[in-house]
Amino acid sequence: MQPTAHPTAMLPPDDVLRTRLHNEVHARPPASLQLPVLVVFVAVLNAGISRQQEWEHLCQLPGQGDLTQDSLSDNFLRLRLDGYTVKWEHHTEFTRYSIVQPLPSSDVMGSAADLGSQLALPPDWLRRIPGPTVAAVALAMVHGDLTQGGLLMDQARHWLGGAQVVASMLGNGHSCGFTEFRIGDDGFERMLVVAPLGTSPARAGRISQRLLEIETYRLMALRGLPVAKELGPMLAQAESTLAGTTARLENKSASDQELLDDLVALAARVERAIAEHSYRFSATQAYYTLVGQRIAELREKVVPGTQTIGEFMQRRLSPAMATVAATSQRLATLSERVSRTSALLRTRVDIATELQNQQLLEKLTRGQELQLRLQTTVEGLSIAAISYYVVSLLFYGAKALKFAGLPINPDIAVGAVMPLVLWGVWRMTRRIHAALQPK
Repeated sequence: MQPTAHPTAMLPPDDVLRTRLHNEVHARPPASLQLPVLVVFVAVLNAGISRQQEWEHLCQLPGQGDLTQDSLSDNFLRLRLDGYTVKWEHHTEFTRYSIVQPLPSSDVMGSAADLGSQLALPPDWLRRIPGPTVAAVALAMVHGDLTQGGLLMDQARHWLGGAQVVASMLGNGHSCGFTEFRIGDDGFERMLVVAPLGTSPARAGRISQRLLEIETYRLMALRGLPVAKELGPMLAQAESTLAGTTARLENKSASDQELLDDLVALAARVERAIAEHSYRFSATQAYYTLVGQRIAELREKVVPGTQTIGEFMQRRLSPAMATVAATSQRLATLSERVSRTSALLRTRVDIATELQNQQLLEKLTRGQELQLRLQTTVEGLSIAAISYYVVSLLFYGAKALKFAGLPINPDIAVGAVMPLVLWGVWRMTRRIHAALQPK
């Protein structure tokens, strides 16, 4: 892709990702909330859910018949309807729907009884959202006097159903948030934020976004906990198997092939677990980091007699995240231990192979020595045989000359030239041998 020319022509052409990356900071702006307000939030898993299904569901809202699928291409959409707004946000693993509408009354003491009757949505629209629910929160935000702690606590307990309350002064005391982190009979968790008169809509929107994101990311982070617990027995068995294999390797109580087969099977099991669950563990750590960031952004202060949201998370969420982190580390460590044991086995096999090669070389060396001795013996016999045939030829030649009348004694003549023949044959054999040797 080529850079895009800047319209003003005062700058070099834009990188193809410049505008997209620049606008990422504005991708999911918080809503401006005019108190009192009710925010109904639902997060669903979107694995196997197409963008068309989500678009078709949004089209069921009144007046959205002309909504196009292209409107969902940026993963964020805010629809302003008659008396309420709907915000749609698509993330990697989940999709969030936020319905914002004025609270029927600033007195939330009677608002928790029947949430469905208060919503301006079409009947069953929430129930038909495509995807399984992972988080659902009903957040009421009202004006109130923060100095009346007892009245605020009574109001919060009524909205939350009378359960134990987790409360914090937010924004270094600007507002007060209450929750219980429990799912009600209607499937919703409840939260309440009380802010003084004059709280800006932008501040209210940021507070609601942080609280809802904390709960969403908390639940998404916890999705790694069941995986970690399921892996526990497998890891224990694999560690026991590795310990037994290492002991047999040390004691030399099994053949290398048996040890290799066991290690290959164990390594395959461990690597399969890593391939199947490494993303879940990494995502858990990422979500947990986001929870910590959002809690820090709340700038909490203690409400006497209650836990803050950060304290609640520290005591309840941190142990679960420690379990996931320990399982992930345990899985990685097991993989490294299998690799080290395999390396030890390979070292033993390599040493054994080198010893076998050394023994083979020694045998070849001895064979070459024997071959050299045999060759020397054969050369000696060859010299004798060739000399015998040459001397025989000379003897027959001398006898022929004697019959021709020459005064020659064949026996004496042959005996006289025999040393010369032996030397000549030996010399010729050495020259041939030297010519055949590699240079």
